[in-house]
Amino acid sequence: MIARNLKLLIILILVGSLAAYVVAVIIPTQLAKRSYEAARTLGEDFKKAFQLTPEINVGSTIVLNQQTTLLELAVLSQNFGHTYTWTNTWMGSTKQIIIAGSFQAKAGFDLNQKFSITLKDDQAIVVMPEPTLLSIESLGDITYRDEQGIWNWVEMEDRTTATNAFITDARKYALHAEFIKDAQKKMEEQVTTLLKPYAKDIIIRYNESEKIFPL
Repeated sequence: MIARNLKLLIILILVGSLAAYVVAVIIPTQLAKRSYEAARTLGEDFKKAFQLTPEINVGSTIVLNQQTTLLELAVLSQNFGHTYTWTNTWMGSTKQIIIAGSFQAKAGFDLNQKFSITLKDDQAIVVMPEPTLLSIESLGDITYRDEQGIWNWVEMEDRTTATNAFITDARKYALHAEFIKDAQKKMEEQVTTLLKPYAKDIIIRYNESEKIFPL
């Protein structure tokens, strides 16, 4: 009887030890493995979508480092027309050049800055650079209309000066248009779509600002 009880006690101890080992070691290890595999899969998803891999953290562990062959990520390309009037007055006589043409604006992100994703519990925290105007480029259809002053006539160097002012003014227009906001919205939508399978709550941060996307 004593021997039987002793055997039963030993079996109970072994079963308890095994259960404790499963709870303390096996399950966390498997969960961590699945989290790391999910992080690597997420990295591949971003690489396919944007040609970049953000830094991906699982908790406090860096699973993937940020990698990209690009310096900039343009997520929006927008054509727009622009008109500018350049004037010059000398001794009461005013000349002017009216310039019109089309530009292509590109808005997106500077990839020299940090782009990271942290997966923790059911939450994904994304840290991205602020969206910016990456470039504007003339489409080569610039036209000029000269209006001469009485004794202040338009000269060739005036066209160069006017063209530089025209391009500068077009850039100012692009900076205050909706291009940057549209690029930010488009990027947020794409990032949120990619992260939906991995997190219930998605937080996107730009510097100190924060946006939360509950799913």
